[in-house]
Amino acid sequence: MKPLRLAIACIAFHACVAAAGQEFESCATIEDDTARLGCYDRAAGRNGKPAAPAIASDAPLPEDKPTRAGDFVGGGNDGKAGDSRLGFKWELDDDTRYGVLRFRTHKPNYFLPVSYNGDPNETPYSPSLGPSPTADLRDVEAKFQLSFKTKLLEGALNDRIDVWAAYTQQSNWQLYSPSAPFRETNYEPELMTVLRTDWNMLGIKLRFINFGFVHQSNGRGGTLSRSWNRLYAQFAFERGGFVMMVRPWYRLSENLGQGAIDNNPDILDYYGHGDLMLFYRPAGSGHSFAALVRQNFNTGFGSVQLDWRFPLYRNLKGYLQLFNGYGESLIDYNYRESVFGLGISLSDWM
Repeated sequence: MKPLRLAIACIAFHACVAAAGQEFESCATIEDDTARLGCYDRAAGRNGKPAAPAIASDAPLPEDKPTRAGDFVGGGNDGKAGDSRLGFKWELDDDTRYGVLRFRTHKPNYFLPVSYNGDPNETPYSPSLGPSPTADLRDVEAKFQLSFKTKLLEGALNDRIDVWAAYTQQSNWQLYSPSAPFRETNYEPELMTVLRTDWNMLGIKLRFINFGFVHQSNGRGGTLSRSWNRLYAQFAFERGGFVMMVRPWYRLSENLGQGAIDNNPDILDYYGHGDLMLFYRPAGSGHSFAALVRQNFNTGFGSVQLDWRFPLYRNLKGYLQLFNGYGESLIDYNYRESVFGLGISLSDWM
């Protein structure tokens, strides 16, 4: 009996193998990946749950949020037509709320290997400290700016108030002189409370009102020291690719004591009591244009800075900057000059 049972078992085994082989061959003809895998599982006697369908490689994950120029440091380069510039820059919309302590760009980041000034200020002057003769300056120098911000508090007062901290550093570098010294560096930390608004009139939206404190100084001592502190309110309007930001400010008293002197007591005469920033990016063009204007109507002093950001190669952007007036840097707050700069842009206003 044992040989008979063994023979029956062998015949049954070979029959199963043949049937399985035929089923595996039929599975190989199925084109859909998920269905083919399920067929193989059944042929092998596996009764597990079918695999979840694969997500197409170009489909966004649910947690993904859009990024663009002016978004996170190291993020994308350009936004899509119709994107809200201010919405991305200040996280004003629900799909742009990224939480706290994520670094974003603030003001433009750029490097200008050419910054030409036909008449540089070789004798900076303060009415309280007197003149400060400097070494001969080259007409052409390098200039760069680094600026970033991060959110400290999100969603206070019915989810309408965020608190931000920012830092901006602008440097004028005599790169082409023998010792290549830094002629001037301005340091500008800020603390801002941003109130999101819903005001809309004739298609123009008031996106936020920003209340801030800003300190600006050049970190130098003696007769070259310059610094001041301000409180400001900033009103940000938007329509399509156009943004306007109006910022009046109030200079804080320095509460000087023990013989200390205000090293730039007349700075408001030249910087005025606020500034106006205009920005425009035509949809799909890769170009953007900006103007920053300051004016004191009592003294007639002020300044205009014009920016043009344009495509160079792939994600590389060129940057042209024109400045005329007072205060291109703190050391020159009371010196009128015209400066032409050309270089590359790392991030835009918006």
